[in-house]
Amino acid sequence: MAKPVLMPKAGITVESCILTEWKVKVGDTVKAGDILCSYETDKSSFDLESEVEGEVLALFCEEGDEVPVLTNIAVVGAKGEDVSAFAPEGAAAPAVAEVAAPAPAAAPAAPAAAPVAATTNAKPITMPKAGITVESCILTEWKVKVGDKVKVGDVMFSYETDKSSFDFQAEIEGEVLALFCEEGDEVPVLSNVCAVGEHGDDPAPLAPGGAPVAAVAEVAAPAPAAAPAAAPVQTAAPAQSADGRIFASPRAKNLANKLGVDLATATGTGPNGRIIEQDVRAASVAPKAEVAQAAPAKAEAPKAAPAAEKASDDLKAYKDEKMSNIRKVIAKNMVMSLSTMAQLTHTISFDCTNIMNFRKFLKENAEVLKLPPITINHIIIYAVSRVIKNHRDLNAHLINGDTMRYFEHVNMGIATDTPRGLLVPTLFGADTMSLSEIAVKSKKLSQDAIDGKLAPEFLTGGSFTISNVGNMGIESFTPVVNPPQTGILGVNTLETRIKLGKEGEIIPYTAMALSLSYDHRALDGAPASRFLKELKEFLENFSVNLMSNSI
Repeated sequence: MAKPVLMPKAGITVESCILTEWKVKVGDTVKAGDILCSYETDKSSFDLESEVEGEVLALFCEEGDEVPVLTNIAVVGAKGEDVSAFAPEGAAAPAVAEVAAPAPAAAPAAPAAAPVAATTNAKPITMPKAGITVESCILTEWKVKVGDKVKVGDVMFSYETDKSSFDFQAEIEGEVLALFCEEGDEVPVLSNVCAVGEHGDDPAPLAPGGAPVAAVAEVAAPAPAAAPAAAPVQTAAPAQSADGRIFASPRAKNLANKLGVDLATATGTGPNGRIIEQDVRAASVAPKAEVAQAAPAKAEAPKAAPAAEKASDDLKAYKDEKMSNIRKVIAKNMVMSLSTMAQLTHTISFDCTNIMNFRKFLKENAEVLKLPPITINHIIIYAVSRVIKNHRDLNAHLINGDTMRYFEHVNMGIATDTPRGLLVPTLFGADTMSLSEIAVKSKKLSQDAIDGKLAPEFLTGGSFTISNVGNMGIESFTPVVNPPQTGILGVNTLETRIKLGKEGEIIPYTAMALSLSYDHRALDGAPASRFLKELKEFLENFSVNLMSNSI
C-alpha cells in the first residue's frame, strides 16, 4: 500500500521548508527510521525519517525547492503501485513515470482487485518523533472518535514528551476507522495510533501488537446501536477492570481531584467507556440525589464506625496520586543520565561586588540607557557563553559513548520551572548576542515555556545548560547533566562573607557559589576546574570584560 511522505510542519509558525538534500532515489528500498531527506526552516535543519518500509516510488520535488508544509514530496510503497494520485501540482513527471510505467500490465486484473482495494486502503497515523532523542510520547487526549470525518489540518490528538506538549494535525483526509491506543498511554514513536480511510476500509492490518480489538471492531461492525440503552447502566457502574479499577484519562483524574468528584459517579463517554474530562464536569453538576443513590454504602459507613476509631483513622489518613506523565518521563531521563554517565561536581565561589555595582549603575541610569532589565542570571549566561568557547569539551555532546561533537557556537539551555515540570529551552548562538539581546530573548524563551507556547525546535540542540535556583536560597546543589551534553552549571544564592583587607581589617562582601557537574568520560577534573577558575575571574571583572563588547 503506497504511502505519501509529507513535508513536516516543524513549528507552529512554519509555512514552508527548503528541501536541501535527498538521501534516497527512486527505486531505493527503505526501512522505518531510514533518513529520506534533509530540510531546513529559518530556525534550524532537520533529517526526515521514513515511517514505513518499502520502495521509493516517486520524488515530487528537487533539492533546493521551497516546499509548503504538509505537501507530498515522495511516495513509499510496493514495487509497481500507481502513485499518480499522490502527485502535487507541478510535480516532476519523470520521477512518477519511473514507477508508474509497469502499471498497464496489471490493468486487466483491475476489476477483480476492486473488492480488495476497498479493504486495504486505510492509512496509518503514527506517533511523531518530536526530537532526536525522543523514544516515546504520552497520548494525552483524543480530539476525534471512530467514525469522525477529518480534513488535512484538523487536530486529531494531543501528545507530550518530557519537554513540551503538542497537537497532531491530520495529514490526510478521510474517516477515522480505528483508535489503537487510549488517553494516557505511553506510545513508542513511529507506532500506529489510529487509522484513517474510506468508510468500509479494514484497519485491522494496521493495528500494532496489543491494540484494542474493540477500536477496530467499531468500524467493521456498526454495533453502537445498543449504546443508548446501556447509558443508564454506566451511570451507576462506569467502565472498570476485573479488579474494580475505574478507567479514566489523566486529565479526568486531575479534574476530579480538583472538583472533589468521585469517579464512580461519572459516566464514561471516551474510547471503550473511558472517563474523560467532560464526564467529570457532568458528574460535578449532577443532582445530589443521584450521587447518593449511586453509592448508598458510603452514606451508611460513618454511622457504623465508633467516634474513637474514626479519630484514629484520620491520623493515619493519606492519599495516593499518580505521577503526571511529564513527571514520569523526567524521572526516567534523570535516572538514565545518572546511570549512564560518570558525573562529578565541582563548586567555586566568586566575589559579586563588581556585578552588583554594575547592576546598580544600570538601574540608576535605566531611563538614559534605555536597556531592558538585566538580572544576575543574564550576566552569568553572558559570561558563560564567552568563557566556555575556550573549553570546547564542555560545549559539546558525547554521542554513543565514543564520539565528541564540538559546537562552533554556544547554544545555551536555560532550565525553567513551569507548571508542567522542568523544561530546558535553548538560546541558540548566545555567544553572538549582546547582554541586552540575551536579557530579552532568554526572558521570552522562559515565558513561552511557562505558557506552553514554545516551538519544538527550541527544546532541542542545547550544547550546555545553566540551572539557577539561587532565588530560592539554595547555597549549593548537584545539578544533573542533560544528555548528550557534557556539562551543566548550577547557580546558587547570594551570601554575605568576610575577607581580610591589606591592613588586616575585616571586609564584608557578597559572594555566590557556582556548581559545575560534568561527564568525566568527556573531560577530566583539571580542565573542568580551569573552566570554573576562568569563569570566576571573568565575573569578578565583569564590567571591564564587557567594555570590549556591546551591552
